[in-house]
Amino acid sequence: MTLKVGFVGLGAMGIGMARSLSKHGMLTAVWNRTRSKAIKFAQATHCHAAQTLPELAGLCDVIVICVSADTDVLGVVDELLPAAIAGKIVIDCSTVSADTARAAAHRLRTRDARFLDAPVSGGVEGARDGTLAIMVGGDAETFARARPVLDAMGQTVTHFGENGAGQAAKATNQIMCAGVIQAVAEAMAFAKSQDLPLDKLIETLGKGAGSSWYFVNRAPNIVRNDYPPGFRVRLHDKDLKICRAMAARHGVQLPLIEMTLVHYRRLIEQGHGDEDISTLFRLKDALFTSARDAKVAPDSN
Repeated sequence: MTLKVGFVGLGAMGIGMARSLSKHGMLTAVWNRTRSKAIKFAQATHCHAAQTLPELAGLCDVIVICVSADTDVLGVVDELLPAAIAGKIVIDCSTVSADTARAAAHRLRTRDARFLDAPVSGGVEGARDGTLAIMVGGDAETFARARPVLDAMGQTVTHFGENGAGQAAKATNQIMCAGVIQAVAEAMAFAKSQDLPLDKLIETLGKGAGSSWYFVNRAPNIVRNDYPPGFRVRLHDKDLKICRAMAARHGVQLPLIEMTLVHYRRLIEQGHGDEDISTLFRLKDALFTSARDAKVAPDSN
């Protein structure tokens, strides 16, 4: 029997994930805070635009959530609780803290519903193409029941343990992303200072040992000087603050997290918070510009 799936949150990632579910014949209903967006999407995919979250829950076996913040996730869960959700599965694909995942799971268990924290990685391209990496926390039986839904959205689906483990895995990913974007931004600023043809450089280094998904897919933003929001600075800033809090519980402060958060604060102050994280190049490029200007500045003496 094909599972009936409801989707909550049609943002940059959610809309691609919901389309993947529709392609697999699973999508039954959608809900979005901006209802006009849900209506437009439902008309395009021939599903139902639910007016309320309880209405969506009543139509579906599985509810997938993809929203921005911890408070949003818990708010959605709380709105679902009064509905007849016994036996249903809620899958949260947002990036939130492991504590929030465990809290959501506890609240749903009081209504005999099950919860999986299943954050994703792979960018808007992965969401669009159904090739996301999905990191899952929750009990093994629920994971097995929900596997067809997860497989419809992702190419690599891994169960890491009980509730909270998926979010811990995603936090690990977000720290790695911080390192990659720092390295790519600095390298590309250096390459620009050497007057290298950046498009050719990306094509060549994209096949080299230092390459990564991020470099291949986001370094072209730098060449175009255009940073459309694949992954917004504000969202990665939020994620790294979650990582910081998780590390702090062990009495540890990670330098990479701290440095990137300082840079993100500057970018947000400069009005770049809603751009893709590849906009970090702006700060690295400014280092070379400042050094160049200092060399040509007239001697004040």
